[in-house]
Amino acid sequence: MTGVAAAMTVGLVGCGNNKAASSGSSAPPANTKVGILLPDTASSPRWVSADPTELKAQCAANKLTCYIDNANNSATTQQSQAQALINQGVGVLLVVNLDSGSGKAIEALAQQHNVVTIDYDRLTAGGTASYYVSYDNVKVGEDQGTALTQAPQVKGKSAVNYVEIDGAATDNNATLFAQGYNSVLSKQPGWKKLADQSGNWDAATAQTVFTTMLGQHPNLNAVMVANDTMAQSVINVLKSQGLAGKVAVSGQDATAGGLDNVMAGTQAFTIYKPVAGEADVAIKLAAQILAGQKPTAPTTVKDPTSGREVPSYLADPTVITKANVALPVTDGYVTAAAVCPTPALVKVCAANGIKMP
Repeated sequence: MTGVAAAMTVGLVGCGNNKAASSGSSAPPANTKVGILLPDTASSPRWVSADPTELKAQCAANKLTCYIDNANNSATTQQSQAQALINQGVGVLLVVNLDSGSGKAIEALAQQHNVVTIDYDRLTAGGTASYYVSYDNVKVGEDQGTALTQAPQVKGKSAVNYVEIDGAATDNNATLFAQGYNSVLSKQPGWKKLADQSGNWDAATAQTVFTTMLGQHPNLNAVMVANDTMAQSVINVLKSQGLAGKVAVSGQDATAGGLDNVMAGTQAFTIYKPVAGEADVAIKLAAQILAGQKPTAPTTVKDPTSGREVPSYLADPTVITKANVALPVTDGYVTAAAVCPTPALVKVCAANGIKMP
C-alpha cells in the first residue's frame, strides 16, 4: 500500500456510527458481495491490469467476494452487467461510468434494490452514489499545466504556441482536468492557445485531431494532451515530422509507454495516480458499509448537475519526470518488464534507476 493510500485508509477506520459493527466481537456481515463496473480496455491500461489486480487483492484482504466486470466501452453492456450483479445479490456497487447518463440509470437501479453505490474514479453527474473515491482531479490538471510550463522545450520562453487535446466530454474527470490545466496555462505570460479539441480518450482520434492541428499550426511549441494513451499518438505524429523531443508533450496515468517516452525525452512528464489510492480506500469503504457502518468522508465534491455535495475521498497525484521516473515501478504500479521489454530499453531503464528483477 502506498503512503497516500495508507493515509486515506486511516481516515476510514473507526469512522462508522454503528458501535456493534465496529466492535471486535461483532459477527461477520450477512452480505460480503461487491460488484465492480470498469469502463473499457482501450482508454488506459489501468482498467486492464492495475485496477483489477489491486481491487482483487483488497477484496481478498477484506474477506469480500468481488465481481469485476469491464464494459468494453459499451454503456448498454455496463447496464446489463449492473443488473446481473444486483441479481447476484451484491450489497455495494462500485461504478466507473462511461457517461453520466448511463451511470445515473445504474445508480437509480441499485437504489431501488437497496444496493449502495460508490462512484469510483469518475463522478456520476446527477447520480445518487453515497460516496465518491478518486484523486483530486482539478489538482491533476493544475499539476499537468504547471509541469508543462517547466518542460525544457518551453521553460523560459517569452512566447509559446500550444494546443490542447482533452479527454472525453462524457467523462467528468476530463472536465476537471481541463479546468485545472486551463487555470494554469491561461495565466502564463506569452502562452497562446491555438486550438483545443477532444481526443475522446482514444488513440486513433487523438492522432487524427493532432495531425490536423499540426498541419494548421506548424509552429507549435507545446501540446497539452490529457493522458498517455493520446500522448503516444501525438508523439507518433511528431516523429513522422522529425519533431519528437522538440515539442513539449504532456501526459497522465504513468503507463509503461508513457514512462518510456519520459525517459526518451519525447514526453515531458506523466501524472502518477497510484491505484492503491483509490482501490484500497474504495474496498475498505465497501467493507465498512457491508458491516453496517456509515463512514464519514473527509471532504465533499459538488455534483455539477444536481448541486449535491457528495461525500468524497480524494488522493493527491504525483508528477513524474525523468528525475523520478522509477517511482511507479518501485511502487509496484507497473512492472519493470512492461517498461523495459527490449534489450535497448533495459539499458535505458537501468540508466534511469529502473532495474530488472
